[in-house]
Amino acid sequence: MTERPRDSRQAEHARAENVSPLPPVRFAYDAHTWKEIAHLLLNLPVALLGFVYVTTVLFTGFWLTVTVIGFPLLAAGLMGARKLGALERRRARKLLGVRIDEPSPLPLKTKNSGFFQQLWMMLKDPVGWRTVLYDFIRLPWGILTFTLTLTSLFVLWPVLPFIARGLANADRAMVRGLLSPSDELERRIAELESDRGVVVDTAAADLRRIERDLHDGAQARLVNLAMGLGLAKEKLLEDPEYAQAMVEEAHGEVKLALQELRDLARGIHPAVLTDRGLDAALSSVASRCTVPVKVTADLDARPAAAIEGIAYFTVSELLQNISKHSGARSASVEVWRSDDRLLIQVWDDGRGGARLDAGSGMQGLAERLGAVDGLFVIDSPVGGPTTVTAELPWRDRAQDARRG
Repeated sequence: MTERPRDSRQAEHARAENVSPLPPVRFAYDAHTWKEIAHLLLNLPVALLGFVYVTTVLFTGFWLTVTVIGFPLLAAGLMGARKLGALERRRARKLLGVRIDEPSPLPLKTKNSGFFQQLWMMLKDPVGWRTVLYDFIRLPWGILTFTLTLTSLFVLWPVLPFIARGLANADRAMVRGLLSPSDELERRIAELESDRGVVVDTAAADLRRIERDLHDGAQARLVNLAMGLGLAKEKLLEDPEYAQAMVEEAHGEVKLALQELRDLARGIHPAVLTDRGLDAALSSVASRCTVPVKVTADLDARPAAAIEGIAYFTVSELLQNISKHSGARSASVEVWRSDDRLLIQVWDDGRGGARLDAGSGMQGLAERLGAVDGLFVIDSPVGGPTTVTAELPWRDRAQDARRG
């Protein structure tokens, strides 16, 4: 006869006596609590390592700043502090469950950054300095958490989970406060990276457009012109009248090719903008609009060439949209300076309904202005009128020329 298991007999006995069975044996602390305890016990050796690093490397760098090697040593120490911060963030993720994004690396490997620019960038690194502060103040906290946790593990073990949770929460707050990346800095870095991509894409699109216009327009006409002149040369003695007709036709092709080249050059950078400034250039582009446009420019000086070019092409694109899509009877363009901003406002009394996502080129304009810290705002209710406001940072042309 097979003997029933002991646990089964106990359960049947408990049911017979109407008594609940005992719960299975398990640890008093769950895995999360043990991870917090392990983190608190590791605080002392990790804090001791960070404190020794800060006091030896960085303080030595401070004392040696009177020599040549002081500042490079201090910069190298801050880069090493970044590595210690990365280890602490990894430990907090594994043991405390704190999810902290890694800060962006310093952009040291840029084309125009020399040794002193890179050195200055490392010396003013906020991530490195906050990690130094974190490592410097952690030693007394590490001694406190190690001693209290180790003592409680043997003496106050019934309340140790509550003690560990409170100390771990303080650790979480310290890690978030000193080792998290700066939100504003990271946002600015992300914006600059995005703006750089927009500038590169816009430049590539402009080059493709110029190449396409040259290939399909002026180049094709010049090829036809060369062929026509070749045939005229062959017919010059045999049939002078036919040769004269072909030369006249070639002359017309030359005029058309020159006009297309002028239009292409105007699309790249109009000569009137370079020679006479934004007021005259906007008046010129407004005269080609199918809608009567009033242009008002209140500028006591000319902005930098790059800002002036962006302002011109922004107004040109908006006036093209008015000609093609608005159905307006009148429009106006106002340009003025307010402190360190160049403001542009284009208004029309058309049907309205313009949006950034409407496929009318507005999104491209907004991205181009955003790439230089500009703004682009559309107010276009259905039925009109439409008001587009653009802002660009003001840079003086003289300062820009000296910098170049």
